[in-house]
Amino acid sequence: MAASCSLVCCEEERESDQAVIVRFSNGNVKNEDKLDFTMYKNTDENNPRKKSRRILVAESDRLSYVGHNFGVGSLKCNSLCKYYVGVLNKETMQMEVHSAQLFNMQPVIPGETTESAKSQDAPQSYRDKVDSLIEAFGTTKQKRALSSRRLNQVGSDTLHHAVTKAANSVIDKKGLEALQQEVAETESQNDLSIHLPPCDANADARENVYPFDQLLSPVEFDALEQAGSKLAALTPEELQTMRSDGRCLSVLKHLDNMPTAGELREKTARCAFYLSLLLKLSRQKSVTRKFGQEDNCPRIIQNKLMRNFTVETFNNGRVQNIVSSSMRAKLAAYCLALLLHMGHMTADLTLLHRDLGITEARITEVAKAMGLTLIKPPRAKDEDATLRDDRKQATLVLPLVKYEQFTERRKRKKMH
Repeated sequence: MAASCSLVCCEEERESDQAVIVRFSNGNVKNEDKLDFTMYKNTDENNPRKKSRRILVAESDRLSYVGHNFGVGSLKCNSLCKYYVGVLNKETMQMEVHSAQLFNMQPVIPGETTESAKSQDAPQSYRDKVDSLIEAFGTTKQKRALSSRRLNQVGSDTLHHAVTKAANSVIDKKGLEALQQEVAETESQNDLSIHLPPCDANADARENVYPFDQLLSPVEFDALEQAGSKLAALTPEELQTMRSDGRCLSVLKHLDNMPTAGELREKTARCAFYLSLLLKLSRQKSVTRKFGQEDNCPRIIQNKLMRNFTVETFNNGRVQNIVSSSMRAKLAAYCLALLLHMGHMTADLTLLHRDLGITEARITEVAKAMGLTLIKPPRAKDEDATLRDDRKQATLVLPLVKYEQFTERRKRKKMH
């Protein structure tokens, strides 16, 4: 009867305990015992994107092989999935499972000419030959023109080196991925469709166009029970204190008109607390993991805010979460969708753009991108007309409105 073995998962392993799997690009190696493997790691331990870079070198009598887990020649499967290797102990018949990493080993042929050597041996161009003839046999005017052209070339080279040095310093400070993210945000700043909440334009009811479960899942909604009850228990004096600060006017409007009891009161209180967090987050530049702790925000809501409404950037050797311009547009869209559910599919755009700290034109663009109908009540003729008469509102009407993008054309100035 064959002996059986048992599977044992190893304890929390260190980086040195991880297994390495190699694959040679030019075929199979016959004499594996004669290969001498050496692992090199990046010396920059502070950079979270560089400290995991490794280079594996396999040397033999005839040829050397090099593989790395970063760059163009690395295997993309390392970042998409995890690999594990089982090591069988024949004495105890127990198999330990270790995490592994794949390396694609490519041969390095000695004696290959580098790009610098090729550039040194390159023949002179036609322009260089003509310049040599002008230096030897040219007239005074030709020599003066050659000297001026070379001075301009030196100036352009100096400027090019200065720009390159400044660009490298910015890349080292912010990180390449952060700069690429900023460029992508700038290009997509006018495209609000990618930042809108999930929408079902063919829904049979207005409440299902922007589903409430997509804004707050049932688990997240239940987690807001304690925080919502505290917000609903605020006294009129405490509400007046909040009103004097001039912020969260959209939240105060719903707290003043909150139902007296029942499930609708609990839902309004929880949504008002979540809305206050979104408004507070929109005014932040950089966000830490302590955001919302002073308001007794549940951990699941903190993770949701950090994951959905912030962008990770690399700055001064550490990863930071910032609220970019595109994330502010996304926050405005989600606040507007939440206010629709709180206000019977009608939201006050004037109060919202003041709470978010953005212009009224920007919140109008968000409302148009969501297909909402804009309403501006007529100004009252009574002497008791208040600011409320000037507030612009947005309501959800089926079918959704499709607005045409307006492109401003500048008139050409006539030349006399």
